[in-house]
Amino acid sequence: MISQVLDADAVWNLILRAENQSGVTLAHPGSEQPALTLASNGEWHLLQPATDEACALLSVFLPLCQPLSTSTPWHVIGQLGQSLDGRIATVTGRSRFINGDDGIVHLHRIRALSDAVVVGAGTATADNPQLTVRCTHGTNPVRVVIDRNRRVPETHHLFTDGAAPTLRLVAGNYTPGIIDGFSQQSVIEIPCLGSGTAPANPKLILDVLTDLGLRKIFIEGGGMTVSSFLQSGLLDRLHVMVAPMIIGSGRPAFSLPEIDFLDDALRPSSRFVNLGTDMLFDLDFSIALPAN
Repeated sequence: MISQVLDADAVWNLILRAENQSGVTLAHPGSEQPALTLASNGEWHLLQPATDEACALLSVFLPLCQPLSTSTPWHVIGQLGQSLDGRIATVTGRSRFINGDDGIVHLHRIRALSDAVVVGAGTATADNPQLTVRCTHGTNPVRVVIDRNRRVPETHHLFTDGAAPTLRLVAGNYTPGIIDGFSQQSVIEIPCLGSGTAPANPKLILDVLTDLGLRKIFIEGGGMTVSSFLQSGLLDRLHVMVAPMIIGSGRPAFSLPEIDFLDDALRPSSRFVNLGTDMLFDLDFSIALPAN
């Protein structure tokens, strides 16, 4: 039997079926012909020819599909979409659309492989996002907004469209076990961010989400929120999508403490993937590279 060349759509369907699987062989969608093996150690082997785009999809997304062991409380991936000069928005906060169509599809694919997608109040207020998988196939994640002082308007999509559950993290102290579950259209306020004006504690947020059974966490934005998780050492991976655009001024992608020496710079393992409209930097912080 002549093997069919797998395209991006066929491979994406394989990726969705590979979520939380290991030690299995998956067939080509719509047939019984083996297409992909997933070893228990996380390695994978493609059993049919595939396009370059399809192979790139497997390399980027299969690491996000691996099941978490009982000793691993969570897996956290962050994302930033920026211009060539490192801006994620103009000085007035306009950020739609820095990334092109291929970058948007990539973003929605990360959502599809996540239990929860997290944004800060500033991003939710300015962008009025839906945080769904409209541009691809898959299941919408639980939506989480860090909104201590209830800044995000009640009329925004997160609270009105009923497309997926929304958790609004607000001021107060968290009591484990108070949430028994959530329906498709539920909007639930969870007091957990304490009081005062100090930035939200990223680890505390992950503890709350883990208590709710949400372990694969996508920190989608904005720059301050992603940077806080990065600075706390809580990002396993970071996807930075760079658009061929120069804004010249505006809000920076990263907000991290100053360093004096390049030896102190973060040096994750990295790979580069041409998405078409954008260039993806796939950064793995579980593998740190030594300084030169």
